[in-house]
Amino acid sequence: MFTTIVGKTFLKEYNRRNNKDYSAKEFFDKELFKLFFDEKKYLMWAQNSPFVQGINKGKLYFEPHERLKNLSLFHEKINKGERDASVAIGYPASENKEYATTSGLITDINIPVEIEDVYFSWIGSALSLGVSGGYALLFDDPEITYTTFEGWRIYRKYLNDPVLDKLRGNQIVTWNGQWIGFKFDKRFIPDFDFNTFVANNVIEKGDAILEVNTIYWSKLFFSLSNKFPNENIIAYVFALGQTNKTIGFIPFQLKSGRKLHQIYQALFPEDFHVNATDFEALFGKHIKRACELGNIGLQALEPQNLSKYLADPLNLNLIRPDLNRKSNEDENAFEKRKMDLLKKDKENVITFQTYKTWLTAMISKNKTEISDYTREIATSLVKYREGAKKTDRKNLLEKKLFATKRKTEFMEALIEIISDSSVEMEIIEKIKDLRDKVHLLSQEDFVYFVLLLKFDYAYQERIS
Repeated sequence: MFTTIVGKTFLKEYNRRNNKDYSAKEFFDKELFKLFFDEKKYLMWAQNSPFVQGINKGKLYFEPHERLKNLSLFHEKINKGERDASVAIGYPASENKEYATTSGLITDINIPVEIEDVYFSWIGSALSLGVSGGYALLFDDPEITYTTFEGWRIYRKYLNDPVLDKLRGNQIVTWNGQWIGFKFDKRFIPDFDFNTFVANNVIEKGDAILEVNTIYWSKLFFSLSNKFPNENIIAYVFALGQTNKTIGFIPFQLKSGRKLHQIYQALFPEDFHVNATDFEALFGKHIKRACELGNIGLQALEPQNLSKYLADPLNLNLIRPDLNRKSNEDENAFEKRKMDLLKKDKENVITFQTYKTWLTAMISKNKTEISDYTREIATSLVKYREGAKKTDRKNLLEKKLFATKRKTEFMEALIEIISDSSVEMEIIEKIKDLRDKVHLLSQEDFVYFVLLLKFDYAYQERIS
């Protein structure tokens, strides 16, 4: 099973870095057991294993001598040849006639499982990176697995801190995802503490409980792309629970994350360092939908909610908010309304920047040239619309030109613009050039191009 393979990769790296020669069992006893199961709060809930059997509402934890007894029972089960899912993580559940729905990666081939492989399965499983959507990623990579291991000790330290007695245990997979996202991020702060994680929304601080939030896969993707900017790495995507789910082995094209950052920085250099975190948070389909594409790259990173703009007329409001004080508004109410408007306006601008960056990256032409061109055309279209006293030009742009996914309908709208004798010759020349460029675009690029033009048009309205 893949958890065993990853466990082997990690232990080889652990022994190399620490000048050790641990077997999987030795590592389990000396490191994993002590970190995970030898305290009142566990790092991981190992379903049906000896480490959790007997813990219920009446008994919240085991005493030290009971924990050692559980460890001995665990070793005994392995030595007796038991290999069900309660003993070997990720292996089939124990049934004589057929496999349970809790089984994953099952086969009717009789594959011998060595004692060491069972311990490796625990090590590998404990290195899973949880992401939102209820799935986990497992990378067979020495650097990723060892860095994940380093995070175990941080989580254990926080769980043992009496000041943080409200912090939930059994969240190691969720913690792993957040830890790698934090450690590999280009904005990583070596001098961090617990409050750093709270401030960065890694840990949610409620009245009754502290718990680790689940990282969104795209945030983890960007952190990995920062660490491995030129690599494609394979992730095993799965979920272990009452019903196990296996998506499979998915390539992560980390160059895509680097490319988006480069384009964003080129397009919006003044905002890049300020808004980069918010920019990253807007990317990515649901992990299951992303994996259906066969690989995780630019297409899977499609920004959230972008699809609705492909069908609807332009409805991203980028007009600057009215910050004038109303006549019947007191000072406190005005300041609150002003702050809310400015916050919403910033969110809209970051959304525009994110969408523009992704669309620019997706169009298979010179990226900077495309961005400059759509901005130039958008400026001409705003000027065209402002040249009318009625709403006919506005309606033509928003209900015909921007509302279509078909080249023929787009061209027909351009013909209407050119046919208007009152339109300035400078604008007509721009429209003719637009017609020629659109004619050469593929259908996929055309859809992205029109959407990019929509957003540039909205932004030019804002600054006109």
